Order: sequence, then structure tokens, then C-alpha cells
Amino acid sequence: MKIGMVGLGKMGGNMTTRLLNGGHEVVVLDRNPEKVEKAVEDGATAAQNLGELVSQLDAPRAVWIMVPAGDPTEVLISELSALFEADDILIDGGNSNYKESERRASSLQSKGIHFVDVGTSGGVWGLEEGYSMMVGGEPAVVKRLKTIFETLAPGEEKGWGHVGPSGSGHFVKMIHNGIEYGMMQAYAEGFEVLRAKEAYALDLQQVAEIWRYGSVVRSWLLDLTAEALKEGPDLGGIKGWVADSGEGRWTVAEAIDLDVPAPVMTLSLMMRLASRQDESYAAKLLAAMRNQFGGHAVKRDD
Repeated sequence: MKIGMVGLGKMGGNMTTRLLNGGHEVVVLDRNPEKVEKAVEDGATAAQNLGELVSQLDAPRAVWIMVPAGDPTEVLISELSALFEADDILIDGGNSNYKESERRASSLQSKGIHFVDVGTSGGVWGLEEGYSMMVGGEPAVVKRLKTIFETLAPGEEKGWGHVGPSGSGHFVKMIHNGIEYGMMQAYAEGFEVLRAKEAYALDLQQVAEIWRYGSVVRSWLLDLTAEALKEGPDLGGIKGWVADSGEGRWTVAEAIDLDVPAPVMTLSLMMRLASRQDESYAAKLLAAMRNQFGGHAVKRDD
């Protein structure tokens, strides 16, 4: 199957390579000419603009976009829809909010254009290991794209699935990321407690390796933790500043809207926010309050 790919970042570029290796024809477009050149070297066909990309695809067309959520996705979908014809398919594999995906699907449907939202996980390892894909859209349309998903997934029948109507793919990926936040925070806290037990002088990388096999806490995240600790248990050169993609926030907001208690995911998000504070005003005020009511000592700035 021939498909267009717009956005050749880390995931988009690797997905293109995997599709090419799987025998698919891919027409690519990206603002970075070096990324386009790399894809062409792998066997892709380059397009200079959206109009050229669309013209090089056979109807009904399928274009997969991998660009940042928000305005970049909104603008790109608007421009593509103006070039599309009825029965063409637009696939959003980025981290869009599922509510935006529902709206976009409805808007495109009025033009006869199909919208498929694909929550995609796999990161930089997806090229070799395959991608986990949570697909939302019309059953018949998803079926038309089956060979694409089978090529990108870890296996034909594993690592991907049609989870429901448009919006559901990004919804499931949103919750996936919320769970990921909680798992990462638990590992981080556990290893910090291990490190704090100085009397045992524990080898954290050794502990991670032990847990990787047979343990109920083994996971790919633990594998990656073990690799990080190989470079040094003190993690020299790494600042404890943790970003968030936005999906953790959306997950917490959704849990509140649905009256579902989600304390672990909520607190893990709060810890990411706390990691960005050079100094906590709240902590300073807590110290001041303790000093006021109990005369407890406070530490002063030099």
C-alpha cells in the first residue's frame, strides 16, 4: 500500500523506515530537508509541499501525520482536507487530545473524508521492536489500513488493535501515558530509597538487573532503568527536571470528570511539576508556619 507521511521526527522517521522495509511505498514531507534526504536514501519518494504529496498518492489516499499536538496538527489537517477528495483517509498518529480528535473526525466526515486516530507508543525503539498502536475510527476504514498497522506493529496480530470509534485511539493512549507516569514514579522512588540506605552500599544497577528476570516488577521501563544506571548510579550530568507531554494532565482531568479516584497518576504528575522548582515557596512557607506556632528552627539562606 502507498501512503503519505508528514512529519519525520524521531518516531515519524523510524516509522517511515519500517514501512519501507515492509515493502510499502511512502511519499514523505518534512520541513527539515536532511530528514527527507535520509528517507529518500531508504527508498521513500520526496514531496516539496502538501499538494505534491497528495498528487503522488493514488485515490483513495491515505496520509499519516506525525507532528506536535495542538496548532501544528490543526493547521496541517485543515490544509490537507482542502486537498483531499471524498473517501481519502487522514491518520493522526501524534499525541492529540481525544476530544480534538472527535471534533476533527466529525468535521472531516461532513466532507466525506475519513479520520483515524492512532495512539502510538514505542519511542526510539520502535524501528527495531515495533510500535504499540491504539486505533480509533470506522471499522471498514481501519480494515483498509490493516497492512500498514501490521507492518508497524511488533507482529501482525499483536501490539495493535482497533479499540473503537474516532477519538478512542487517542483516549486509550492518554490513559496509557497516565499509567506510565505512575510506573516511572514508583521506580524512581524505590531506587531513591535503596540509594538512601547507605549502610548497605547497594549496587543499584545490580538490583535492577536482578529484578529484570522473574520478578513481578519486571518491565521494559525497568530494562531502560538498568541501562541508565550502567552509565553511573549518581546519574551525573542529568538535571532532575522532568517534562510532561500533556497527556498525564488530560488523564487526571478525565478521572476527575468521571469521578474516578486516580491518586497514583495524579501524584506522579504533581511530582513532575515539583521537579521543575529550583526552590519551593510552599516549603518555605511551611517552615515559617512551624516556626510561628512551635518555635521550630528554620534554616536561613546564607
